[in-house]
Amino acid sequence: MNARQALPEVAVDRDTHHRIEQFLYREARLLDHERWDDWLALVAEDIHYWMPTMENRRRIDKAGPYGQDRGALFDDNLYDLTRRVTRFKQPSAWAEDPPTRHAHVVSGVEAFEGERAGEYIVHSTFVNYRTRVDHDNYQLVGRREDILRDGSDGLRLARRKIVITQSVLLAKNLNTFL
Repeated sequence: MNARQALPEVAVDRDTHHRIEQFLYREARLLDHERWDDWLALVAEDIHYWMPTMENRRRIDKAGPYGQDRGALFDDNLYDLTRRVTRFKQPSAWAEDPPTRHAHVVSGVEAFEGERAGEYIVHSTFVNYRTRVDHDNYQLVGRREDILRDGSDGLRLARRKIVITQSVLLAKNLNTFL
């Protein structure tokens, strides 16, 4: 999902768009309620979950604000995501006891036909509002570019690129999925 792989934007039909939106809303609800195993069941075995670090660069700098060959806050496959979920569930995960309260808001969903039949390119915006204990409140705001794949058991998340607006992460941790 980069400039050299740009496909013509052929919008999906209304029913498919609705299914995709419902998938994203359900995903947000599962994450808000710490149903991590159910969330993991929504990802494809070959998932690539990528959140590059943002760099402040002038417009004239053609390198852009991020790149595959530069830093990333997340650059995960299924093993990495499973490991993070396993850690969240451990009693020794002191950063999550008491738990962080999350509200994932997903909006601006656009869905297009993908490269292969049954694959969809999905753009969305999000806000992840996190509250911890009595005084830690953080927001992560950004855009996502997903590849969703339709299979016999429903839609699966195959790729996710997360681009946040912040170039400096002010939160004390990044104990969340976006």
